[in-house]
Amino acid sequence: MKISKINAMNQKKILAATVAVTLTLASCGERKNKQDAELSSQQEIEQSKNQTSDIADASFSDEMTGKVFLNYQQIRMALVNSDDDGVQIAAGNLAESFSEEREDMKTIALAMAEATDIEKQRKLFSDLTGKVEPMFKETISEGAIYKQFCPMAFEGEGGYWISNVDEIRNPYYGEKMLKCGKVVATIEK
Repeated sequence: MKISKINAMNQKKILAATVAVTLTLASCGERKNKQDAELSSQQEIEQSKNQTSDIADASFSDEMTGKVFLNYQQIRMALVNSDDDGVQIAAGNLAESFSEEREDMKTIALAMAEATDIEKQRKLFSDLTGKVEPMFKETISEGAIYKQFCPMAFEGEGGYWISNVDEIRNPYYGEKMLKCGKVVATIEK
């Protein structure tokens, strides 16, 4: 008798989790069946954790921008993995990359390095993206980077980020909506 109650409770929990995943994916335009959503989501998160953000198909005309881009990608991947400690470390490294004339960007990076709340870090990352995008556009000398957008971020206001790959890995939701978003521009030379 006890075992059947436990099994029924577990089935209800699994059903609720499956419905939540399905609704989340559907709200962002994803069309997957329940098995694919559960399996691929977990596999994609593991793959994201194993990716190295220093592999990029882009070069920049100055060394500082190259360092900024690398650190920015490390922050992006830490946010994708919902790793607030990783964000703090990468943001601290990013702050050290900025020259004196980029004080506004350095201030945002330092605030991100000091923040312990992942949602605050995500908001600061969005602010940082608006500042670094023109720098990346102006100094890209070879290859391509991708401006991406999630319409669901920040309570429907949406949020942009720059990625070194065209595949969507959402830094604003991480595993909750890993593939929510789209490439809105390819920046290349």
